[in-house]
Amino acid sequence: MWFKNIKAYRLNQPLSLDDDALQSALLEFPFRPCGNQDLATMGFCSPFSIAPKSPASAMLFHRSGNRIWVTLKKQERLLPSSVVNAELAEKVVAIETETGSPVGKKQQQDLKQEIIHALMPRAFTKNTYTHGFLSLDDDLVIVDSSSDGKAEAYLAMLRKALGSLPVVPLAKRSLQSELTHWISGNAPEGITLLEEAELKSNDEVASIIRCKNQPLDSDEVINHIDAGKLAQKVAFEYQETLTGMFCEDGSIKRIKFLDRITEEVDDVPKDDVLQRLDAEFTLMSAELSQFVTFIDKTLQLEE
Repeated sequence: MWFKNIKAYRLNQPLSLDDDALQSALLEFPFRPCGNQDLATMGFCSPFSIAPKSPASAMLFHRSGNRIWVTLKKQERLLPSSVVNAELAEKVVAIETETGSPVGKKQQQDLKQEIIHALMPRAFTKNTYTHGFLSLDDDLVIVDSSSDGKAEAYLAMLRKALGSLPVVPLAKRSLQSELTHWISGNAPEGITLLEEAELKSNDEVASIIRCKNQPLDSDEVINHIDAGKLAQKVAFEYQETLTGMFCEDGSIKRIKFLDRITEEVDDVPKDDVLQRLDAEFTLMSAELSQFVTFIDKTLQLEE
């Protein structure tokens, strides 16, 4: 279990979550499959249910120390509009042939709803999972998502279950000035810039330059900085533990944990899926909590 993208949030006040109380709260909103006429359903499931060959735990969360892994599962029925429209076209032609009169818009809308109602039980379903964890010692909530909407849906469900979840985004301002400062040769100790970035002009034209396999200290890149372009995304490595793309909104995308970290779970048997998931989460959540805390303090985000 290695997060690939993160949205980080700060808890405005400390949380104390008792295991029994947390389980009871999550059980108020468990995942249930789509019914015949449900377009989508969403609820909490065991984090271990993502492993298809292992028995799912009865617990709807997993705790490692004071870091709590909670998983939100969403199921959607896939009913392509092209299928509905094809069925509708056939029905319209049949009715017009039989009656000799055109089918009006209102009647077509009613027919469309009938078609959707008839096809829905036979539609395929798609499952997606949103993972996140609460680091209670660090007052952080970290969600594995590249989408604001998906992360907000996760937080909203967690807030509904807990009754309250006082969080704010870790970065409440654009970080483009700080990232530009890094490219200019002022990256903090522990951060190594890699050869990829996105720069954007701060004028009405909003021209964008994307660099890949390009040293960021090269004259070409620095000239763009001198011309007034600001960094929107910067690829980096953190203390030989992980790499990623730091975005100006404070999110981190394309996270990859390096061998020095992932090798630490190599001694856990691969066929012991639950133990391996526990080991990976314990290691990953500790590293991400440390990294996010480092970024928070280095960029003075709370101020």
